[in-house]
Amino acid sequence: MDEPKVYLRFAAELRSFLAPRNRHGQVAVAHDGTSSLGHLIQSLGLPIPEIGALVADGRDVAHSHRPTAGETVSIEAPQRPQELPITPPRFLLDVHLGKLARRLRLIGVDTAYDNDRDDPALVVQANAERRVLLTQDRGLLCRRNLWLGAHVRGTDPDEQLQDVLERFAPPLAPWTRCTNCNGELAPTGKDEVEHLLQPGTSRNYDNYGKCSECDRVYWRGAHSRQLEAIVEKATRTVSAHH
Repeated sequence: MDEPKVYLRFAAELRSFLAPRNRHGQVAVAHDGTSSLGHLIQSLGLPIPEIGALVADGRDVAHSHRPTAGETVSIEAPQRPQELPITPPRFLLDVHLGKLARRLRLIGVDTAYDNDRDDPALVVQANAERRVLLTQDRGLLCRRNLWLGAHVRGTDPDEQLQDVLERFAPPLAPWTRCTNCNGELAPTGKDEVEHLLQPGTSRNYDNYGKCSECDRVYWRGAHSRQLEAIVEKATRTVSAHH
């Protein structure tokens, strides 16, 4: 006699999380009568935070639903933009997303990042500060005690930024955060920071900002065109997803 099965249909954008043999879309898994739907899905490689709507034989169900033998469940990706239980959203990035962290800070998104935090410390910080943990580590997203996380798509930091902005559409406040430490920037007089500047900088620029946390000084220098392009593209992306 054939073993009873549950049939899981994955949306196309979720299939990259699955083993190659399962990427055709529908996967038959053994039905044991006790496992929750969330457990079955995660056992195939898809972390819980990457699950959107679940529809079992035409009705909406939760991760805790225990499917019956022969049931077919459709698994959708999270809706974009995704609603979050915190407003505005705050993020924590793992050690591999440093360039993305700087871009998010550039556009004024509250972004915590430290390049020497291990996985347990990241989970503790995300939970304590109610930050969405952004990572490309599926194992990290599968940790049971993580309150909320998200997988970042893309290998290039600009692609990664685009993905985060499309998924969460956070409010932007460009040029208001320190890209080094995430502190808030405040306008400061040239006379207050001139002793920290190179002579050429002091001669050519008059407007400065200073980080309230690490005292780093900012000005619109020769590299500002590249940064302005990042800001302009981010602004267009978020506007299009509101």
